Amino acid sequence: MTSAANRGVLPLADSVSNWAMAGVDLLFPPTCVGCGVAGHRICPHCAQLVTPAPATICRRCGRVREDVVDRCVACTDPVAFPLRRVRAAALHLSPLREWIHLLKYEGRRDLAPLLARYLVATFDQPEWVEIAPLVDAVAPVPLHVERLHERGYNQAELLAAGLCRQRHLLLRTDLLRREKLTRSQVGLNAAERKANVESAFCAAPACRGLRLLLIDDVYTTGATLCSCAVAALEAGAVEVYALTLALPARADDPDRADLEHDASPTPISSRTIGATS
Repeated sequence: MTSAANRGVLPLADSVSNWAMAGVDLLFPPTCVGCGVAGHRICPHCAQLVTPAPATICRRCGRVREDVVDRCVACTDPVAFPLRRVRAAALHLSPLREWIHLLKYEGRRDLAPLLARYLVATFDQPEWVEIAPLVDAVAPVPLHVERLHERGYNQAELLAAGLCRQRHLLLRTDLLRREKLTRSQVGLNAAERKANVESAFCAAPACRGLRLLLIDDVYTTGATLCSCAVAALEAGAVEVYALTLALPARADDPDRADLEHDASPTPISSRTIGATS
């Protein structure tokens, strides 16, 4: 069993990649994906335009609610919602929505360490103080091998690596496997999303006795995270938590909430996220 005190280190290849990226930046200075200013991939100004998740959420599932509640209709049933706690760093609105798209579909792997800072800021919140020391391993939501070959990388793994690097957590990419090649969740309603990923994942016996933190990019209905949690718990995991970059801006219509474009951005402290690259 992996001890929560026994933190892993990232592979040497990861450090080499960071050095290589730094070398490329010296030769070809990056420009901000938000405003185009030179010298930053995401400049400090644009980093503050991300809309943080509001305080009025369900304490268990992290969904946006009119008032703070301990549990809501979406997570009352522990069988249907096996996750112990879910949080998203921000709302799935511009500019974060576009940055996630760049990372996920346009090959912008270099954005992952910067976007991971939002995960770090959320993980550092007081509500995680008691949980953080208990986390034995961080497990990114896996891609099916065919999709992984097509894309060349798993964006959730890159985000998880950024979080683990900054908070000295153990990254485990061997605990979960996506056995079923599912269609994209985009455009599916809640029932279709749940059916699409049902039994899509399997977990390794090494999950036994562990408290896991799942990482993904977007949390819409929670179907994917719940399916991962079911697999991990069936393999013997003690508890499963989840942390994502973004969630829908509206609680009443999660299937269309991520299409909203008109919310006014609320600045996030630059000291909190430290977005300077």
